[in-house]
Amino acid sequence: MKIDLNSDMGEGFGPYRLCDDEAMMKIVSSTNIACGFHGGDPDTMARMVRLAKQNGVGIGAHPGLPDRTGFGRREMPFQPDELRQQMLYQLGALIAIAKSEGMTVGHFSFHAAMGNMVNRDPALADLMMGAISAVDPRLAIFVTAGSVIEIAARRAGLKTLALFLADRAYETDGTLVARGQPGALVKDEASVRARVRRFLRDGTVETIDGTIIAMSARSILVHSDTPGSLELARLIRSEIEVSGATLAPAAELAA
Repeated sequence: MKIDLNSDMGEGFGPYRLCDDEAMMKIVSSTNIACGFHGGDPDTMARMVRLAKQNGVGIGAHPGLPDRTGFGRREMPFQPDELRQQMLYQLGALIAIAKSEGMTVGHFSFHAAMGNMVNRDPALADLMMGAISAVDPRLAIFVTAGSVIEIAARRAGLKTLALFLADRAYETDGTLVARGQPGALVKDEASVRARVRRFLRDGTVETIDGTIIAMSARSILVHSDTPGSLELARLIRSEIEVSGATLAPAAELAA
């Protein structure tokens, strides 16, 4: 079995960095590059693209709301067309930087609040997916299985790849436990290792209340801003390799 291991990266700006991007890029098979609004800047984006090229890592766009202070995790009252242009502005910037380095953007992953807003509004999701398809119909979209975004992406003729978030707790309906709630982040090694083993072996995950639910995914995400993210990524990669699976970039696995 092939599986993708990805991380949101380049989410600092200027001299400020959230994690050791150079080390993380040696572990993952795909990177979701912040595109300048919630994090990132032109120099950081170029550095991420170059690191990805050096390490054979697939490149994805990771656009968010224009809210550095809130790290893109606070919803903001933009109109649908405003959100569309914000997304396209960020996607276009990364496509241009990647092309200048001889690289191609292969996938797309919403960041935080922007993704939450899109995922509960089918009309907005259709608007966003239609815009992405118009820019590059080959882009693969990271989704939660069965989500509004997945349905809209397929309507727009885009490929999708479902995510399993190894460092976040799940509710029984398959949604994520809200950040700030007790147990929302899964940080200790034993818990993450057990979750990843269960996912790789059975395709299931234990929810925050102990229920076992199906987890249909081919890509594992570790957030670079999670405390100890680098060690968590190494742990997850080791579990993937022990299971007999091999790493592959998101664009290769999307369908």
